[in-house]
Formats: sequence, structure tokens, C-alpha cells
Amino acid sequence: MNFIIHKTGMQNAPKANEFSRKFTVKSRIVLGIENEKLTYSVTDVEPYERDIPAEDVDYGFSDTSPTVFFADIEGKLAGRIKVLEWWNQLAYIDDIVVNPEFRGAGIGRALLEHGIQWARENNFPGVMLETQDDNVRACTLYQKYGFVLSGFDRNVYKAIHPHKNETALYWYLLF
Repeated sequence: MNFIIHKTGMQNAPKANEFSRKFTVKSRIVLGIENEKLTYSVTDVEPYERDIPAEDVDYGFSDTSPTVFFADIEGKLAGRIKVLEWWNQLAYIDDIVVNPEFRGAGIGRALLEHGIQWARENNFPGVMLETQDDNVRACTLYQKYGFVLSGFDRNVYKAIHPHKNETALYWYLLF
């Protein structure tokens, strides 16, 4: 499957509702600590459907707008990555999504590469991002690209989902 990745501005970005973040959760990350380093293993869970609401909101603390790259396949929107300067001077991947019908074609990998390259070209000291403990596929991708799991927060989603046991995972790639 051939796809094209191109840069666009937020003013031209399609609304977030043009992307589907639905996926089936079959496993979760289980955290541990060894020699003062965060470790993890993967455990299988009873499968369930997960849908992460999409927003086109800039949460960065920078005066500059996010940079957005789209992946298109034959005129159809296949994926998007949104990167920006974060408050700690790192590049932050604010959003990366591949529509379900295009998953498994290497689009997420290619979008991630574009985000990392953008950070290098703009002289950031590294890249950070956040995902959840039930998005094992994304965690595996980040680890393959050299990201290190360096933090977590078990309470960050409690106001949104008070009864869910969801953990935010923070990944870093320092250059």
C-alpha cells in the first residue's frame, strides 16, 4: 500500500473527528522497577473495545503552533501526527493516529519517523510523548524507535474516567 506523507498547518488540518482511535485491547502494560529503572511486562486481558476521543486542541505552552503531518492513500486520510515544542524544551508528539482500515501498513512508523526528524531538524534535544497502559501496540512501536519509558501517572485520567484503572505512560527519546 503506497502512502504519501505531507506537512500541513493547523489552519488546514481536518477536524479530529475524521480519525478513528478505536481498537481492541487484548493486553496491558504491567509496570515494575529494577535498579531504579522503570520496567514493564505485558499481560493478556479479556479483550474489549477502546475508543479514545479525539480533540484538535493545542496543549503546548509555546507561542508556536503545532506542526502537522498527514498520511494519505489515494486521496483518503490515513493518519496524522501533531508535534510541537513542549514546556520543557523537548518536542512533544501531541497526537499520532492511523485510521483502522490502514493500520498495519507502516503508516504509524512513517509518521513517527517524520515527527522525530522534525524534532532533529528544529534542534530539539529529544522527543517525548504519552500513551496509556492499554495501548501496547503503540508502546511497542515507541520502544522499537529507542524511546525509553521514564514515567507514569495513575491518576491523570481519574477525572475523566473515575472507575477505570488507566495509567498514563511517558516515553522519551533523547538525542
